[in-house]
Order: sequence, then C-alpha cells, then structure tokens
Amino acid sequence: MSAISTVQTVGLNHLAADDLSAFGRDPWWLILLKAVFCFAFLMLTVLFSIVWERKVVAWMQLRIGPNRHGPWGMLQSLADGIKLMLKEDIVVRRADKLVYVLAPIVAAVPAFMAIAVIPFGPSDNEVSIFGHRTPMQLTDLPIGILYILATASIGIYGIVLAGWSSGSTYPLLGGLRSCAQMISYEIAMGVAFASVFLYSGSMSTSTIVEAQQNRWYIVLLPVSFLIYIATMVGETNRAPFDMPESEGDLVGGFNTEYSSIKFALFMLAEYVNMVTVSAVATTLFLGGWRAPWPISTFWEGANHGWWPMLWFVIKVQLLLFFFIWLRGTLPRVRYDQLMKLGWKVLIPVSVVWLMLVATVRALRNENYNFQSILLYVGGAVLGLLLISLIVDVFRDREEKEREAAEKLAPPVEFDPMAGGFPVPPLPGQTLPPVPRRRSRHDRELIVSGGPNTDSDGKEADDA
Repeated sequence: MSAISTVQTVGLNHLAADDLSAFGRDPWWLILLKAVFCFAFLMLTVLFSIVWERKVVAWMQLRIGPNRHGPWGMLQSLADGIKLMLKEDIVVRRADKLVYVLAPIVAAVPAFMAIAVIPFGPSDNEVSIFGHRTPMQLTDLPIGILYILATASIGIYGIVLAGWSSGSTYPLLGGLRSCAQMISYEIAMGVAFASVFLYSGSMSTSTIVEAQQNRWYIVLLPVSFLIYIATMVGETNRAPFDMPESEGDLVGGFNTEYSSIKFALFMLAEYVNMVTVSAVATTLFLGGWRAPWPISTFWEGANHGWWPMLWFVIKVQLLLFFFIWLRGTLPRVRYDQLMKLGWKVLIPVSVVWLMLVATVRALRNENYNFQSILLYVGGAVLGLLLISLIVDVFRDREEKEREAAEKLAPPVEFDPMAGGFPVPPLPGQTLPPVPRRRSRHDRELIVSGGPNTDSDGKEADDA
C-alpha cells in the first residue's frame, strides 16, 4: 500500500502540473473546423475500413471481394450506406417506439465523442490554419482518458436499450450479453490504463504522448498493452468476441429487429468504436503521433509540422488490420469462455501487473538502482509462481483421488421421473436402459419357435 500511495502522490503532483494552456484559445470557427475534421476523419476511416476488411478477408479466403462499385470496388461501403438508407424502415408492433428509435442514436453519438481528446500532433509545435497557430487536437483535459472511458460506457446503453425495446427474445438476450461483456472487459481495461497513469503521471492524452519521447510504453508496459488489445476487441463486440450478435444462436443479436438507417447506425457505431480504441491504443502505447524509431533518429523534422498526422494514421490503420486479421483467422468463442477470460484471466493478471508497476515506480522514486529493483520484483514473481505451482499440484491430486473414488463406487440408481418431470442425471448417476422394440429378425425367430406368436402378430398388425 505504501508503494501505491507514493506513486499516487507523485502522479497527482505531476497531474496538477499538466500544461494545457495551448487549448481553449482558438476562435469559434477554428474549433468548429477541427470538430468537422474529427467527424470527417472517423467517417472516411470507417468507409475505408469496411472495404479494406472485405478485401482482406476475401484475400484470406481466396475470394475476389467487392469489385463493382468504383475503381477496385473502393466505393462499396458508400453504396452499402446508400442502400441501407433507401431500405424500408420497419418498426415491430411490440416495440417501445420511443426507446426503439433512440437506441441507435445513443449507440452512435458517444462513439464520435472520444476522438475529441485524441492528439493528432504535438501541442507545443503548433501548425498554422488560415493564419492561426493551433494544436493538432480538438481539446484536452487533465482527465482525458477518464473521459474516453465514460463515453465508451455510455455507448453500451444504446445496445442494451435496443435489445429491450425490440419486444423480442433474441434481441433481449443479445443486449444482456453485451452489457455483461462490457462490464467484464472494462474493468481490465481500466486497470491497464492505470499502469500508464503511473508511468506518465498524468491522465492527459497529450502529456502521455509527450512522456513517450524516449521510449514507447509498449516496451515498458507490454503486459498492459496485451491486456488492452484483448479488452478492446471485447469492448467493440468484434470477432472472436462478437457474442452479442452471434447469428448462430441469436439470429442477429440486439439489432435483429432493426432495418434501414437504424441498422446502419449500429454498424457505424461498431466501426467508429474500432477506430476510437485503435486511436487510444496508439496514444497510450505506440507513441501517439511520434515517428517510429528508425525514422525519428535520422530525420529531425519527422515529428514536426503535418508529418505527425501521417504516423498517427499509419499506426491506427495497422491496428484496424489487426481487427480484420482476427476476424478472418479465429472462430467465435463460447460465451462461458468469453466470461472466463474476462474475469479469471484478464482482471487478475491486470491487477497483479499493476501492483508490480506500482512497486517498481515506488522503488525508483526511492532511488533504488535497477539491479535491486529487478532482484526484489523477480523474487516476488518467482515466489508467487512457486506458490501457485504447489497449489495446482495438491488441487490436481485431490481431483484425481475424487475421480478414482467415483469410478470405483457402485453406480447410483437414478429415476429420471422422480419429481414428475424428466431431469438429467447427476455426476455418478446412470440412466436406466431404455426399452427398445424388437427387430424384425428377433420377431421371426420367436415366431418360428412358437411361444409368442399371438403378441408378435398383433405387433405386426399395428405396424
């Protein structure tokens, strides 16, 4: 606890010293222009990502993919959007019409809000737009990452309300699945963010990128990056974690009863969320707008002017390709596997990793050398691994002894209709043999012998 309190004190002192004076000085028309740019960036990235996903998956599956609309099929997603807007808009009779209409809007609007605090370039080296010097970021907050988490949490209400307001069973199950999935994976995501806060000493997105000047956090915090990669796939309901809309058992999930533009809004919200979580991963772990290591060493102007936007877009596109790669490679997991990964793997691992990061930061603040820190942390990790190994050995031994005892024990008589309703057997119980009708060969043998000729004749007549 002392380690965490020490790091928290340092982080709060650094947080109070965040220099956000570059924001809030732009004229209203420039703020509006940057807001329009953020919206256009998301829309164009979504239109490109849909075509790119269909092209890449078709290439993986040895298919052609879209090739009709525009050159090389690049306007396919635009044609899909126009087609959805011209489709018949159906509202089911049992739906709560007000909530049914508002749910797609609630899902789509928060997806666009998180991009407001994402830096496309440095805030100190400002660019000139129509003669005005301005940072390449719409705005920034001392708690910018908490703002992103809040907007992501609000978006889930649209999916839950869509499932409830449809007045149907399958959409309701899809909405409940999505709510449970969001709760399961957002905890691990928040803990992964906490490790970044401890290292950067700030929750401001621009400050976090500035803190990665010498070394990206994917190198310093690899476990946090891997945890966030898993949680961002679960948060966006993408394959292999697309359980809320799994067509195999829920037809289409929460959007089963939606059509036309309302269905398009749900699809738009999913892809915008993909872009948003990729931008957050770029900001927190991949150096944000900073140029990659080989380029930044021999080119001094790589992180100045408009070039940072290029590096930022390339990193986001690489993460979007990761989404597409997962969809074309991995099958959908079962729901129990999804929950087990969230609660039994990601959350414990993220909490233990946060404790290790807090311990290392506290020891560094106490001026311990690197060898001593490595010795203390390595000893603690080895101790935990040894304890877990001993516990697993004894637990496996007890399970094997119990299984052996169950095999040697005589089978327990089981009545499947004891309570008046058919029930499945418990472990160790066996069903009684099911009486089956005698085959034609057996009946012929009995007839030839003569004892049961009358009964067999009746069975033959009944057949």
